[in-house]
Amino acid sequence: MKSRFFYLTVAAVLGLLLTGCGYNNFQSLDEQTKSAWSEVLNQYQRRADLVPNIVATVKGEAAFEQGTLTKVIEARAKATSIQVTPETLNDPAAFSKFQAAQGELGSALSRLMVVSERYPDLKANQGFRDLRVQLEGTENRITVARNRYIQTVQQYNVLTRSFPDNLTAMIFGYKVKPNFAVQNESQISVPPVVDFNKQ
Repeated sequence: MKSRFFYLTVAAVLGLLLTGCGYNNFQSLDEQTKSAWSEVLNQYQRRADLVPNIVATVKGEAAFEQGTLTKVIEARAKATSIQVTPETLNDPAAFSKFQAAQGELGSALSRLMVVSERYPDLKANQGFRDLRVQLEGTENRITVARNRYIQTVQQYNVLTRSFPDNLTAMIFGYKVKPNFAVQNESQISVPPVVDFNKQ
């Protein structure tokens, strides 16, 4: 009888300790992080789905720069070839590789849009204009989804590092999650050169 009472008391004490240790907060924030990440992937997929239509429309312009189109096609292939799993969120190397591939696709698409300005027939094409608006909207959605993910990961990482929740993190193996980083940070810290004399 005494041993049964002892075990019940120990179980009750452990239950009380676990409710105040942040375990449930980790579960909640982990799910929010996964949800935010899913929205980022959804928007990246939306962008990738637009690329073939944009490329097909641009190919209609006979003299369009082939090298620019090739870079977009290659960047899309690379970005969509990376397999993303829930473990990607906990693997800084895989996360960085994915981020770099998406950055390359974004850069290639930006270059394509800049080059397309030189082609009046293409700019006048209603289909291309519609695709351009969709791409701009998608880029905005990507920014919003990434910001939401960044905020969720920040909350999770603060919980992981804060006392006494960091003890729970150590016991259950919760690690700090990687977050989006600015590509070429040293380059963006330099102000752009504006030259009004160039034609």
